[in-house]
Amino acid sequence: MKTYETQWSKAELKTYILMLCAKADNLETEEEIALIKKKTSEEMFEKMYREFQNDDEDESLEKIQDALERHQYSELELCELKNEIQQLFAADRKVPMAESNLGRILENIIY
Repeated sequence: MKTYETQWSKAELKTYILMLCAKADNLETEEEIALIKKKTSEEMFEKMYREFQNDDEDESLEKIQDALERHQYSELELCELKNEIQQLFAADRKVPMAESNLGRILENIIY
């Protein structure tokens, strides 16, 4: 098993998590991408998107877990992150099974 050490900031981590959520059902909708872009700079979006495109779901989850362990998140920050994940899932007004499953996996990793 490969170990991933990320040097992401909290903002980069959030952007990456939201990208994974948008891709959960193998379809990134315009609404989902627009929501992510609204929450980050164009430069950060492009940087994280390039990295995200090279990772499979297992690599993504390992990177997320590593980054979460390195950062000291308050309960409030974790709740805000969870809310942003839910907003993204609701952006296209559909929550397929794949998004629900990823939501549960992320909740286990985050909490």
